[in-house]
Amino acid sequence: MSNPTADSAMVGTPADNAEEPTSPACVMSFNATDPSGAGGIAGDISTIAAMGAHPLPVVTAIVLRDTAEIFESSTIDADVIVEQARTILEDVTISAWKVGFLGSADGVAAAAEVLSDYTEVPLVAYLAPITWLDEEEQQAYHEAWRELILPAAEVLVGNQQTLVDFLLPDWDNERPPSARELAVAAGEHGTRFVLVTGVQLPGVKGAEGFVDNILASPQGAITGEKFERFETAFIGAGDTLSAALAALMASGEELHLAVGEALNFLDQSLDAGFRPGMGNVVPDRFFWALPPPEGEEPGEDGEPPTDAEPAPEAAQSAPAAPSRRMH
Repeated sequence: MSNPTADSAMVGTPADNAEEPTSPACVMSFNATDPSGAGGIAGDISTIAAMGAHPLPVVTAIVLRDTAEIFESSTIDADVIVEQARTILEDVTISAWKVGFLGSADGVAAAAEVLSDYTEVPLVAYLAPITWLDEEEQQAYHEAWRELILPAAEVLVGNQQTLVDFLLPDWDNERPPSARELAVAAGEHGTRFVLVTGVQLPGVKGAEGFVDNILASPQGAITGEKFERFETAFIGAGDTLSAALAALMASGEELHLAVGEALNFLDQSLDAGFRPGMGNVVPDRFFWALPPPEGEEPGEDGEPPTDAEPAPEAAQSAPAAPSRRMH
């Protein structure tokens, strides 16, 4: 009979002269389950892995949904959320946080309790729409977010209208607030930057049919990229963008470069998106692993041809002949 202990040791022990491989940057994500695989903790795991980092997922709520809509969510005990995080944090060093839907005001407090012990680690916070919750639950959730998550956030990510409703609920001007004005409002709670998606461009010559995505601080816009307005409905875009940004920041990328790369990753994920059910389109975060179309040759080391990459000028002005992009 073989000795299990000896066998295990033999299999798990590297060769005497082999160096242990360098570990990828680790990103802890607080988010809810998503059985569609489009967003939530499933979307974070696939995005962070696709960006070359290692995901450390902490489940904050159970969401019941399909690819068309969210029906309801169930909370997880706050102590369970905290213990999930603390157990792995005692073992693994992290380089960035990503926060998504935290389930409830108590879930927000639980995540914030953990975040407060690692203030030097950058936090990317994605404010997801929570329209399926009743009004009282939404209000309590948002109040907790303002008080506990915004002061810790390096970057707040969200759709323009969602951020307006959250940060400037009394805004009554006919024009929507700019990204800088949203950054000023977030900055009053301690957030350093906002990444505003889906910014409308009314009356901008040459930008008809486009929406902008802008990184801003209270001092002004920093960088961004215009996406073609497309009628196809996607789910999971916000989680994909914010998780990609967190992974890049964890790897040491400068913020303005990380935002550009994360937007480019989102663009290509949506361009390769697929419809697994009868509802909306799901991003394909592993588009880069697909074989090239018939008749095209892969680039060096199996990478796509370099001429398939978007032009860098796309971030400065509306492209003349864009690919399909997010709605």
